[in-house]
Amino acid sequence: MTVIVVSGTGTEIGKTVTTAAVAAVALAAGRQVAVLKPAQTGVGPGEPGDAQEVTRLAGEGVTTLELARFPEPLAPNTAARRAGMAPVRPHDVADAAAKLATEYDLVLVEGAGGLLVRLDDEGGTLADAARLLGAPVLVVTTAGLGTLNTTTLTAEALRARGVESLGVVIGSWPTDPDLASRCNLADLPASATVPLLGAVPEGAGSLTGPSFRTSAPNWLGPALGGTWDAESFTRREGPGAGAAAS
Repeated sequence: MTVIVVSGTGTEIGKTVTTAAVAAVALAAGRQVAVLKPAQTGVGPGEPGDAQEVTRLAGEGVTTLELARFPEPLAPNTAARRAGMAPVRPHDVADAAAKLATEYDLVLVEGAGGLLVRLDDEGGTLADAARLLGAPVLVVTTAGLGTLNTTTLTAEALRARGVESLGVVIGSWPTDPDLASRCNLADLPASATVPLLGAVPEGAGSLTGPSFRTSAPNWLGPALGGTWDAESFTRREGPGAGAAAS
């Protein structure tokens, strides 16, 4: 795969850290990697955004590109309108990613918020950009209660648009998971009918760059270049493990 679109089932769930982990693993394998952030919201001029955080975690070897930056922490179309700026449209995202794909082995496109958050006033979304690109979407989700519904809805939205779902990564696996989180390890792939491709530990984004890069392969499955195994992780962290511990 040359282009992977990274979306989420909501905000603040670990998309940037997951994107950085995929980039770090690919860089370690000798691939040339670019990360495209179509719309950065809630960050002012000169302030570090998601692209800069990816560079800090994955390393200077990753190339990043931000298409637009809007100061208010809102949906991209709303933030653009309030700032009096032109929105980023799906074809802008697709064109930029396609150009990067001619120069890099892997291009990661990190969305803002969820899959169907509006990019422009015409209702264009990240899903539309993925469809234009013919690129699969990696869905980042939460671990706990409510994730089955949002992840399944996201998977169904992708299927309805004819866009491939690469799979699901849990963006922040709790240090002390509750019963819902443990059960969701088995229920997520069954409910959303897509594979579980990784679990990034809670607090991974606070690691130093070198520590992050060393650990990243342990959080992602082989489909993303890592060594993480869903079956063994579920056996170790699932509901049976919780019962055994009690």
